Amino acid sequence: MNKLAVSKLISLISLTCLPLMGFAIEPLKQAGKTTLYQRVLSTPTCELKTNITDSKGKSVPAFSRYYVYERKNNNNQEWLKVGPDSYGKTIGWINNSCAIAWNMQMTLVFTNPVDRDPLLFFKDKTALTKIVDTDKPEALLKPIRDALKVNKPVVEVVAQEPKEFVDFKSNFYLLPILQGEEVMNGQGFYERVLEIASVSKQDALIKNNTKSTTNQTTDDSTNQVVPFKAAIVFVIDSTISMDPYISRTKEAVERVYQHIEKENLQGQVKFGLISFRSSLKASDKLEFVTKVFADPNKVKDKEDFKKLSASLKQASVSTSYFAEDSYAGVAQALNDINWNSFGARYMILITDASAIPGDDKLSSTGMDAAQLRLEAQHKGVAIYALHLKTPSGGKDHQIAATQYSDLTYNDFIHKSLYYPVNAGDVNEFGRKVDSLAKALSEQVKLAYQGEASVGNALNAKDSDTDMLKDALLLGKAMQLAYLGDVNGTKAPSVFKAWIADKDFVKPTIPTAEPRILLTKSQLSDLSDIVSKIANAANDGLISADDMFSQLRSVAAAMGQDPSKLKSDSVTKIADLGLLGEYLDNIPYKSDVTGLDQDTWKSMSGLEQEKFIRNLNSKIRYYQKCNADVDRWISLAEGSDPRENVYPIPLEMLP
Repeated sequence: MNKLAVSKLISLISLTCLPLMGFAIEPLKQAGKTTLYQRVLSTPTCELKTNITDSKGKSVPAFSRYYVYERKNNNNQEWLKVGPDSYGKTIGWINNSCAIAWNMQMTLVFTNPVDRDPLLFFKDKTALTKIVDTDKPEALLKPIRDALKVNKPVVEVVAQEPKEFVDFKSNFYLLPILQGEEVMNGQGFYERVLEIASVSKQDALIKNNTKSTTNQTTDDSTNQVVPFKAAIVFVIDSTISMDPYISRTKEAVERVYQHIEKENLQGQVKFGLISFRSSLKASDKLEFVTKVFADPNKVKDKEDFKKLSASLKQASVSTSYFAEDSYAGVAQALNDINWNSFGARYMILITDASAIPGDDKLSSTGMDAAQLRLEAQHKGVAIYALHLKTPSGGKDHQIAATQYSDLTYNDFIHKSLYYPVNAGDVNEFGRKVDSLAKALSEQVKLAYQGEASVGNALNAKDSDTDMLKDALLLGKAMQLAYLGDVNGTKAPSVFKAWIADKDFVKPTIPTAEPRILLTKSQLSDLSDIVSKIANAANDGLISADDMFSQLRSVAAAMGQDPSKLKSDSVTKIADLGLLGEYLDNIPYKSDVTGLDQDTWKSMSGLEQEKFIRNLNSKIRYYQKCNADVDRWISLAEGSDPRENVYPIPLEMLP
């Protein structure tokens, strides 16, 4: 066949296909939306039928997300024609009575239950609001808690959170948010009151106020955590002036090794050592940006650690900045250490300087504290920071304190694990690192013996009391997480209920944290539009008018009504319609969407630069999520991979 004939044939095929492509069906739109489709979650009672009139249907995987392509009434019942994705593939009909509408693709994640009461699932909003609104919730909660302790039914309560930590990362579950609002409680704190549907993909431990017959963890079991092991990885600055602290850290590890050898715990506590400096672009004589000296998975004993760490000395040349690439050391510890074999996972960062920001040309990671904190949370690693406040770093101290307080915020115990060492005193540092390493290894001993984590830390009388109490609390939290994992603790089973996302008695402690589930397309769009906002903000450093003029042009290019964009009522970024509808009605406060031209003008140059850096760090986080193959989740069997979702914390939204 000659080229002309081939060309005509291709043209004919193309023309033939065009009408078919034009008639591709799509799901029904949500009311008032132009891009969002109707979605439902199936429940265990759902049957998929080829035709509505079929007497018998096929069982479908419980708790799958389906798109609704058609609604039809038959014999006073509503039926839904559904598909696993939004790309035109339908698989049959399910009865609407067995489905749960899910318009906001959001879910909640349980926080670690240490140091707070179990979350309660209320049958209706009124009962929950009554407790939220009072300034003394203990009085209303006591009869409910007392009844649940002895397995008596409580009329207002549908279920209670499992005793052990339910790990969202290793045991994916859905607590879909159906509706909600942010309110001020009776004690003067903001919290969210949310209607959720609990849809665990496996059987529940607790359902309808009744304990499951599956394996339960009891406080007096002495052998349930025998495999419980800990990794304690030091991430230490080895730039000029750090030699005394490097030597003292090695000494602390040797002392703790002597202690654990006496307790015969060599197999339960493993130490690692990673060092960081700064970019080799400025000086190749620095030798390395980061380097693993001792991997806790490979270190055999005290002598092995001593030999592996012997070559670590401070650098022979100065770095370009006072700040060092601390984030590179943290990132290598998170990424290159296999933490999976350890129930307790600790990282101790030691430095006398702030971290090079992710958007700096000398940053090797492109990441900031918030992104690394989330990565540590995902891997279950608790990060401590011992900040040496040496006299030479006086102007740097506050920057470092802010960065490391953010980096070390621990979602298990809801506080930062940041501890300054005044004047960089080597003796004070030595005492702190001795105490911390010993306290963390002591938690492993107690867990190994099946004992409650109480004792020495609570009785401490010196200046390190807070640090040791935090170590004690964190050790207990890690045990709960580990036990929840080995015992397969699940989320409660299927029901609708109302919850508060903060503890009633300790309203600063979250009981659950929201995640928005974004597809690759949505995440890509979000990254693109945040980049455009950041670029406009850069122009806005010179002229606020230029910034908002540029954003209006972007909105117009996206198809927004030009006449609407010129309206006096359009004053905020949110009014421009830049962000996707998937962010509509989400219960969170945004620094970006509420920004208007006058507010931007009133901000100082430093505040504006901080705003831009924050946007850029979120863009880098989106890029990391997009490349993270392992964490994309399919919500329906047979769905197009483009419909897989990634759970994004609300703090990472613009």
